Amino acid sequence: MRYSQLLIPTVKEVPADAEIPSHRLMIRAGFIRKVASGTYIYLPLGLRMLTKASQIVREEMNAAGAQEILMPILQPMELWRQTGRDTDYGETMCRFTDRHGRENVLAPTAEEVVTTLVAGDVRSYKQLPLNLYQIATKFRDEFRPRFGVLRSREFLMKDAYSFDADFAGLEATYQKMYEAYRRIFDRCGLKYVIVEAESGPIGGSASHEFMAPCPSGEDIIVHTEDYSYAANIEKAEVDPLPVNSAERQAAAEGPAPEEVRTPDKRTIDEVCEYLNTKPQEMIKTLIYCAPALDKERLKRIRSEKAKHDGRKKIDEEASSPIFVAVLVRGDHEVNENKLKHVLGEESIALADDTDVKGITEADTGFAGPMGLIEQGKIERLIIDHAVEAMPVGVAGANITDHHMRNVVPGRDFPIKTPSDLSRSGEIVVVADIRNAVEGDTHQGKPLQFPRGIEIGHVFKLGVKYSEKLGATFLDENGSEKPCVMGCYGIGINRIVAAAIEVGNDENGCILPAAIAPFEVEVLILNNDNTEVVAEAERIYNELAAGGADVLLDDRDARAGVKFKDADLIGIPLRVVVGERGLKEGTAEIKRRTDDKPKKVAASEAVAETLKILEEMKDRNV
Repeated sequence: MRYSQLLIPTVKEVPADAEIPSHRLMIRAGFIRKVASGTYIYLPLGLRMLTKASQIVREEMNAAGAQEILMPILQPMELWRQTGRDTDYGETMCRFTDRHGRENVLAPTAEEVVTTLVAGDVRSYKQLPLNLYQIATKFRDEFRPRFGVLRSREFLMKDAYSFDADFAGLEATYQKMYEAYRRIFDRCGLKYVIVEAESGPIGGSASHEFMAPCPSGEDIIVHTEDYSYAANIEKAEVDPLPVNSAERQAAAEGPAPEEVRTPDKRTIDEVCEYLNTKPQEMIKTLIYCAPALDKERLKRIRSEKAKHDGRKKIDEEASSPIFVAVLVRGDHEVNENKLKHVLGEESIALADDTDVKGITEADTGFAGPMGLIEQGKIERLIIDHAVEAMPVGVAGANITDHHMRNVVPGRDFPIKTPSDLSRSGEIVVVADIRNAVEGDTHQGKPLQFPRGIEIGHVFKLGVKYSEKLGATFLDENGSEKPCVMGCYGIGINRIVAAAIEVGNDENGCILPAAIAPFEVEVLILNNDNTEVVAEAERIYNELAAGGADVLLDDRDARAGVKFKDADLIGIPLRVVVGERGLKEGTAEIKRRTDDKPKKVAASEAVAETLKILEEMKDRNV
């Protein structure tokens, strides 16, 4: 194709709202243009990259036995209510009512629709296994779209959904998809790390993320130095900190808890400054509600219960949530995914100020663990390992504007279920419920915390959707069983952005040949010289005939402009034809990553360029 006939509006200025390299360069190189917050137009070069990435994904999915379909972005809300995900996605889901009064959503994903499809058309085990996928637009109403197309509201995604007769079949399909993803990202020229991950609102029993490491990535990868263990921050497990028995015994025999006034000092930092202590010496007590209740629903329940105190239905609904106290060290943060697993709940939420005061008799910010279990104010006490290891600490006093010094775990609050309460099960649980931090280990190996970009995610869904939406089949014995499902997503936009995020320098993009908008660019340096133009045209046509995806920069522009644009766009190879070289019978070939060009005989330029291009493709660069 000819540069003069394409819309490639490169710009020098760095966009004011562009925070990371991929966002800045995609705009400067003329790949995208912003329409509104989180929505973009893909211009010819950007669309070519999307198309190439999509084709690699399509080829590998087809090779793995998946079948391509296309589902609508417009979905009826009633399907989402059947699975309960209308509340899981919350305000991230874009909802609207049409002219007929029907509630609809713009699909953030398509589990409900594809499961309904299978429920209507699959009847027998003979039709399984089945793997359906699409490459389609999705929409999520991100609260704060940022980082260009990495966290946009509208995006292009490959989502696949597998249906098997049993969990052994799911395991086999999952492994096929896992390996297909490896081939996809290898072919796209991306370096990646595979990490254990949480399933989030998709649900399911297990999942893995494919992450492209880069300093400006929005996610944290947690791994050992040898990568024998890798997980995202939501999933990463840490070893318990050791308990120093001598320190614990000395603390237990030391001063009793001392109540101290901390007027309006609610946060860890405020209390530490006021009491001259450190965050790691604080015991942070948080009250959680499980399962989480919609605040408006909870308000209605309380109102109805006040009016009709004897109504059984209202009483049962009002008593359905339980309240638990969660203890972490002051310098640590609760990992709510880990906490949900410990509690066995799909949804949890911090209790509101009214509930906190009702339980602790103090304003939010002054909760402490003392007396909560013994007095029956909470139903469970969940303690992080790091709190169990503390010899002594400072905690809230359950009195507004007061804290307690000299609080000793095991002496002043239980770290094991009291014997008189053990008949009710494990009410006090010590577990790993916090985010991993620098200094933590996994199986004795120190953990590292680089950043990365999620480019793919695979899930084992099980029967969560098939049971709720009726996707069943008759097995060989005529018994009805639910399909066992898996889900497999790839962000096509993220492939493009990640390639630029990890491949760039001060001059522009450095793109892998497989997904670059063009593989080779031929530059004409002297447009007024007919011999130069003719030779460049010859090389351009012969490269195209040889299978190269080639761009001819035929603009009537200065050489410096053409060189700068070539570097900015990041096309892997360029061939330069100019008046001086043609007099010598030579042309110049330069990889985007080379410091200097290589001179070759003009007659050999095509063969040499195709040879270098083939080597680059073989090495996935």
